[in-house]
Parts: sequence; C-alpha cells; structure tokens
Amino acid sequence: MHTSATFPIARPRRLRRDAFTRDLVREHQLSPADFIYPVFVLDGVNRREPVGSMPGVERLSLDLLLPVAEDCVRLGIP
Repeated sequence: MHTSATFPIARPRRLRRDAFTRDLVREHQLSPADFIYPVFVLDGVNRREPVGSMPGVERLSLDLLLPVAEDCVRLGIP
C-alpha cells in the first residue's frame, strides 16, 4: 500500500525548551490567587445569616469575619 500524501519536512511548532514557553502553552493552571472568596458583611456583633441563593455562604458581622479573612490570607486567596 502506498499513499500519495507527503509528511512535511519541517514541523512548525513551539519549542518548549525554556520554562517561559512551557508556561505559555500550558493548558490551565489554577492557583489560590485565581479564586475569589465571597464575603457579605452584616452590621452588628456576632451575627450570621445564610445567603439563600448561595448554599454554604453566609453574611457575617465584622467580628466573625476576621478569622475567615485571616484564613484566606494564609491560603493566598484574595
């Protein structure tokens, strides 16, 4: 069996020798800095109420929000 199509002699593609080029052509890479933590603040002290349209998310008063913010900073989440 013989095919008439010829394989290209030069194969134009990006060379991946250096880290910059590998990073450029990488599919996806997520880091903590790519995430945004949803924060909803309530007036008052020691108050917490769920956000109905966002399961698992709560509105928090500032005194309850501080430990959450510290965790986010420690994890690198803006």
